Amino acid sequence: MTVPVKVFGALEDKSIRFRELHAEDGSEIAHVLVDDDGKEVPRERVAKGFEVAPGEYVVLTNDEIKAADQPARKAVELEDFVPADDIDPVYYDKPYHLAPQKGAEEAYALLAAALEKTGRVGIGRVVLRAREQLVSVRPVDGVLRMQVMRYADQIVPGDEMDVPEPSKKPGKKEIEMAATLIDTLAADLDPTRYEDTYRERVLEVVKQKEQGKEIELPEPEEREEPDDLMAALEASLKATKKGKS
Repeated sequence: MTVPVKVFGALEDKSIRFRELHAEDGSEIAHVLVDDDGKEVPRERVAKGFEVAPGEYVVLTNDEIKAADQPARKAVELEDFVPADDIDPVYYDKPYHLAPQKGAEEAYALLAAALEKTGRVGIGRVVLRAREQLVSVRPVDGVLRMQVMRYADQIVPGDEMDVPEPSKKPGKKEIEMAATLIDTLAADLDPTRYEDTYRERVLEVVKQKEQGKEIELPEPEEREEPDDLMAALEASLKATKKGKS
């Protein structure tokens, strides 16, 4: 079954970006390529090398690197359909929206409806920017979303982390109280509730500086670690209930 689609980016980049300037006159700073002796190296004399041992490189030309490229395969070839709940969110990367090409609306709607009914996600491969990518396809808000997937060997397993053991295991009463606190703060996910407050604060600082105002640095908050975990849980519960009331 073939469904002709168009691919659209699903992200709008709103990251805060700064330009590097000369502090004395505000002119832009240029980055220059230099060798170990500090001598400038022209761009055309820069080669690409892959380190195979400490200080030992295999130099490749652009044409040699292109030998690893995949052919310009336009199709998203779905190989498996897996339960959506089986996919750990850590495997998801950059998302794209898929829209039907003219005349493919019926097949597109059929695939979206079938994935919705089965609760499964299509897993396959596609070539994006001359590189083969592992991707997933799933229905979201009535449209198909294609999402680049991370490979398993890119994920650091949690059991490889050096997590120190607590001096004593949490008691039954502590666990119950912590669970009660979580239940008190339970809510349905509404992504619009969570805004990029860092971006807003940076833009406010930029606005104040543009207006010639002096920027006041906030005093760092000192947080004391509680000696009594139960007392801290009880205080959190009381504060949460008071806030909701």
